[in-house]
Amino acid sequence: MMASAKDTARSGASEGERLTVSIRFAVSALVLTAILLTAFASSLLWWQTSEAISRQLASTINAQIAGAVRKEVTAIVAEAQAAHTAIRTLFLQNVLDTREADKREFVFLSQLQSQAAISSAAFGWPDGSFFAAHKLGDQRLEMMEISLTDHPGQRRVDEYDVVPGDIEFASRRFEPTSYKVAEQPWFKEGLAADEPRWFKVDVHPGGARPAIALAGPIDVYQERQGVLAIIIEHARIARFLAQLQVGRTGSAFILERDGHVVAAPDGTADEVNMGQGRQPLLPVAQQAIRSSPPGDDAWRGRVQSGDGAFEIARNPLPFPGWSLVTVIPEAEFLGPVDAALHRVIIGLGIGAVLAALVSAALARSVIAAPLGRVVAELRHVEAFALEQVRRHPSRLREIASLSGAIHEMAGGLSSFGKFIPADLVRQLLRQGVDARPGGHVQELSVMFIDIAGFTGLSERMGDRVVPLLSRYLDLVSTVIVDHGGTIDKFIGDAVMAFWGAPTAQPDHAAACCRAALACQAAVAASGLRDDDGRPLTIRIGINSGPMLVGNIGSALRLNYTVIGDAVNVASRLEGANKSYGTAILIGEPTARLAGDAVLTREVDRIAVYGRDEGLAAHELIGLAAEATARDRSLVAHYARGLQDYRARDFAAALAGFEAVLALKPGDRAAELMIARCRALAQTAPDPHWRPVTALTTK
Repeated sequence: MMASAKDTARSGASEGERLTVSIRFAVSALVLTAILLTAFASSLLWWQTSEAISRQLASTINAQIAGAVRKEVTAIVAEAQAAHTAIRTLFLQNVLDTREADKREFVFLSQLQSQAAISSAAFGWPDGSFFAAHKLGDQRLEMMEISLTDHPGQRRVDEYDVVPGDIEFASRRFEPTSYKVAEQPWFKEGLAADEPRWFKVDVHPGGARPAIALAGPIDVYQERQGVLAIIIEHARIARFLAQLQVGRTGSAFILERDGHVVAAPDGTADEVNMGQGRQPLLPVAQQAIRSSPPGDDAWRGRVQSGDGAFEIARNPLPFPGWSLVTVIPEAEFLGPVDAALHRVIIGLGIGAVLAALVSAALARSVIAAPLGRVVAELRHVEAFALEQVRRHPSRLREIASLSGAIHEMAGGLSSFGKFIPADLVRQLLRQGVDARPGGHVQELSVMFIDIAGFTGLSERMGDRVVPLLSRYLDLVSTVIVDHGGTIDKFIGDAVMAFWGAPTAQPDHAAACCRAALACQAAVAASGLRDDDGRPLTIRIGINSGPMLVGNIGSALRLNYTVIGDAVNVASRLEGANKSYGTAILIGEPTARLAGDAVLTREVDRIAVYGRDEGLAAHELIGLAAEATARDRSLVAHYARGLQDYRARDFAAALAGFEAVLALKPGDRAAELMIARCRALAQTAPDPHWRPVTALTTK
C-alpha cells in the first residue's frame, strides 16, 4: 500500500487516477475481509473456549512479561559488554593508559552516565591496587581508589552530584578498608583468562551487595595490565521488575535454580537502598521453581497454596542459571466470563458489520490521496529537508494523526538541530558514517572556552545567571559555526569545539585561531557584564594534533566527539591563562600550523597538570595582517628575554622582560618572568635546572 501511494504521488494525472482506484478497491476489500474473518473467528473461539481463552490470557501476560524481562536482561548484558568493549578498546589502542587517573576517571564516569543499567566500572592491577566508578542511585556517583602506596589500608572516595548534562564534585573522604582485589574470584580468574566472562559478586569495597560482573583481562602490547570489570547490582533489576504489571495482583520474580532470589519487585531499590526483597507471592514462586521439572526449559503449571490456586510460569533468561517466575492468582482471570460472553458475541457481530461498511466507505474517499501526500512528506524527512514538511488534514483520524506526527517529528528533529546542527547530520549521512561506535585518528584543532571567574559569579547570581549564560553561549556558538567549527559540547559555562571534521579543513589551525579572536571580540562588543557591572571576559585554550574523532560511546548512546592527548592539552592551556594573565593560549602544534596567519608569542614552556614533559605555550595576540608595530616589538623583546632566561643569562633576560613592561604595563607574563629571573639571579639554579614551569592545577 505504501509503495502504491508513492507511485500515486509521482505519476501523472491519468495513471495516478487508475492507481488510486486500485488502492481504494484493495483497501476496501482487505478491511472488509479482515473484519468479517476476525468477527467470525472471535465469535467461534469465545463461544466454545471461554475458559481456555481466560487461561490463554494469563499465558499471554506471562509471555509479555517474560519477553520484557528477557529483553531487559539482554539489554543489561549488552550494555555491560558494550561498556567493557569500549573501555577495553581505549586501553588496547593506547588512547588511554590504565594509570592515567584523569582520563580513566572521565572514561569510567562517561560509561556510567551513558549506560543506565551499569552500577559500577572497576579496574584491578596485579600489584593489588584498585579503582572503581560507582553509582549511588540516580543522583550521585562516587569514585574510589585503593592504593598500596598512597594511603595504604584506606579507601579514597570522591563523591559527585549528578546534574543535568554534567557532574559536580561534592566531597572526598578516606576510610579504612580491608577489601583486597587480588582475593576476589572475578579478579583472580579474570587475570588468568583470555576473554571476559561473567561472575557472581557479593563482596564490594563498600560492603556486601549481590551483583553480577563482566570481568576480563586488559593486555597492552602483549603485557597484562590488570582486570576490567563492569558490575550490575541486582537492585537495578529489582527496580525494573517493580515497573511490570502482572495482571492486577500478580508478581514476577527472577530466581536461581535452587529458589534463591536474584530480584524481587521493589521500586525503591538502587545502589544505596537494597530494598526489602520480600513479596507476599515470593514463597509461592520459590515453592513452584523447586517443584518444577529439572532443567532450564520453559514450564507452566498450577500451584495450590494456603491462599488459593495460582498460575505459574517459568521462563529461562539470557543469563546462566536465571529464570523468570510469574505468579498470577487464578481468581483474577477465571471470573464470571460466561455471563458476559453472549453480550460480547452479539456486540462483536453488530460492530463488525458496521465497521466493515464504514471502513469501506472511508477507504474510497479518504485513504488513498492523503496517504500519497504523507509519503511525499516522509521523503522530505528522509532527505532531512525538514523545512519543507507540511501538515495535511484528512477526514480519517489515523491519517490526520500520522500527518501531524510526521510534521511534529520534523519539528522535533529541527529542535534537535540545536544540539547537533542539521548540516552536521547531512554531512555524516552523505559520508556514510553509521550511527554506531567507531572513529579514526586525524590531525585536528580543538578549542576550549570558558568565562573567567564563572564559579564565583554563578554562586553570587544563582538562577539569575541563566539568561546571562544563554546570551554568552548563543554568542560564541554563532561565531564558532560561522568560522566552520563543530560544537562538541557545553560543560557548564565551557564550550568545546573542534575544526577539521567531519568536513576536512586544510587550514583548521588558522580557522580555529580566527574563531578564538572573533569570540573574544564578540564578547567584548556584546556589553555582557557580571553582577558587579564588570565586562564579561573569557579564557580560551587551543591545541592541534592527532586525535580520535568519531562516534564515541556505546551501541545505545553515541556522541560525535574527539578524544586524545592533544584534546587534554587544549583544556589545560585554557586553565593556564589564569597563571599568565592571558586570554588565549595555543599549543606549539597550532602555532606551527597557523604559521604566518597569526601573531603569537611563546610565553613559557610549561608542564601542565597530569604531564611531566614541558610543552611550549603561545599567547595568540591577533591576526598577523592586523598586527601593529608595538605588538611585533613586544613579541621580539619577550622572545629575547625568554632566550636569555633559558640560557641562564638572567640579567640580560631581565632587560628583555622589562622592555615588554615598558610597552605593555601590567603584562602578567612579563612580571612573572621578571620575578623568576630575580630569584634565580640571587640563587643560582642547580645543574639539572630546566626552564619548565609545572602547573599544579587544572
